Amino acid sequence: MTRARATAALLLAGVLAVLLGTAPAQAAGYRYWSFWQVGGGKAWTYATQGPSLARPADGQTVGFRFAVSADSADAAKPRTAPDFAAVCARTPAEEGRKRVAVVLDFGTSADAPGGERPPAARTACAALPRDASAGDALAAVAKPLRYNSSALLCAIAGYPKSGCGEQVDASKQHEEPSGTKPDDGGPSAGLIGGIAAVLVLGAAAAWQARRRRAR
Repeated sequence: MTRARATAALLLAGVLAVLLGTAPAQAAGYRYWSFWQVGGGKAWTYATQGPSLARPADGQTVGFRFAVSADSADAAKPRTAPDFAAVCARTPAEEGRKRVAVVLDFGTSADAPGGERPPAARTACAALPRDASAGDALAAVAKPLRYNSSALLCAIAGYPKSGCGEQVDASKQHEEPSGTKPDDGGPSAGLIGGIAAVLVLGAAAAWQARRRRAR
């Protein structure tokens, strides 16, 4: 191997080692109950209002999921599909009142606080006054609820027993049934491959230049 090629190889190895060895650490996660509503596509959508402000209409579904999440874009959705007809099939409609389906997903054991085990997911149908909020629907079917001094929802049906939105090790973050994992912020294979290609091309050009000078 010529000196130019050897230098290029060492340079490439060094850059790749730096990229792989200095990848940003996993972002901090928070353990909390997230609130979900059903969007226009009949799929779960992260709620833009808190449950005390959101006022679902008759026939709508709301969901709550306990998990470790870094932010709303990363939050885990309830694993039970929203299905108002199935949840409220046995709750008759009443004049002047509304029915709201409530989906509760207590999360995975990986997301549970130490020493606790998440209850099984369940659903319930809340019969409420027309102006009731999603928080009212939750209170009607999933007591006891626990809130902190900032009105953050900390526990549903008594789970978890303690803690409220605490920061946790993001390596314990949830993994969805699909097996996909959130991006850890490190360099992608495409980025590394692109840099490697640039270095190889640069080394080849330097080698050609050295050959021309030697002639």
